[in-house]
Amino acid sequence: MLSARLTQATLRALDWLSAKLLPPDQTAPHLQTGRRGEEAAYFYLRRQGYIIIARNFRSPNYRSELDLVGWHKDVLCFIEVKTRTTRAVKPAEAAVDREKRDDLRHVARDFLRHLPGERFPGERRARFDVLAVYYDRDPRHPTFELFQNAFPLAYNRGLARYY
Repeated sequence: MLSARLTQATLRALDWLSAKLLPPDQTAPHLQTGRRGEEAAYFYLRRQGYIIIARNFRSPNYRSELDLVGWHKDVLCFIEVKTRTTRAVKPAEAAVDREKRDDLRHVARDFLRHLPGERFPGERRARFDVLAVYYDRDPRHPTFELFQNAFPLAYNRGLARYY
């Protein structure tokens, strides 16, 4: 735990230093907020006992990416991080709609196919978690809402049921 807090403090110091020494970041503000939220989510999940094994995993076959992939106990978790500066419009987790879930399922199956020793994608226990990160109260200290097992890995459209 101490090493994670030290790493997080070091990253904050480096961010502060880079803001002072480097030219201004030309990235859109919403993308900067998202990147900052994913960074905070990484450390939050570590404190919750997750072991993160991948960040921003992209498959060449699909358009979405897996924000974080990690183990929580004996379950492989695909974590979608949604960051917001306000709760006024709608909750962050509501942004993970049907289309986004389908995209994430495809990328997750591709990730599973590339794991060493994985013969069948359904062999391991896996789930999707959604982590909402809010910077609405204090811009330096976000609040988190973790939704474990937010939606299943498999969805059978033909039968309109989860399996």
